[in-house]
Amino acid sequence: MMKPKAVTIFCGSKSGNHPSFETEAKAIGALLAELCIQMVYGGGNKGLMGAVANSCLEKGGKVIGIIPQLLLEWEAQHTGLTELIVTETMHARKLLLYDKCDIAVALPGGLGTFDELFEMLVWNNLSIHEKKIVLYNFEGFYNPLIEMIQKMESEGFLYDKSRYRFNICNNREELASIFSE
Repeated sequence: MMKPKAVTIFCGSKSGNHPSFETEAKAIGALLAELCIQMVYGGGNKGLMGAVANSCLEKGGKVIGIIPQLLLEWEAQHTGLTELIVTETMHARKLLLYDKCDIAVALPGGLGTFDELFEMLVWNNLSIHEKKIVLYNFEGFYNPLIEMIQKMESEGFLYDKSRYRFNICNNREELASIFSE
């Protein structure tokens, strides 16, 4: 695989309870700008979404936000992006989030992050696409999910070995190496 041109970031529209999540999101945004990789994300200006986008922009990176009409007020759309695309539905948003990236990275987040992550994993499993998916397991955030996926696998509920469907990165160095593959 060549160096990605665009990475979709899935993450929370809230910052979480630990300041380290926001600090790390900012570092990821800066990393994308430093590597000249365009960032694609949900278009909000709050929480980790806002932190990663603002950091990427501050470092000279390009950021495309994709937000459905229904979330314009809810997620406080970002008005300083390279490009903001407004879709009619959540489904149209997710389709564009997938179509516009080479790799998807899930930072810590809530139900929306999990929805986007799992839809992309399912699409990968069904060969709708074969894009690289990364769980950014910062401070062990995704450990319970990784254990659950391993449980589904050991109990015979997955068609393929799950470890072939996504990568796990525990720090920025590991993430940077995936971007360089």
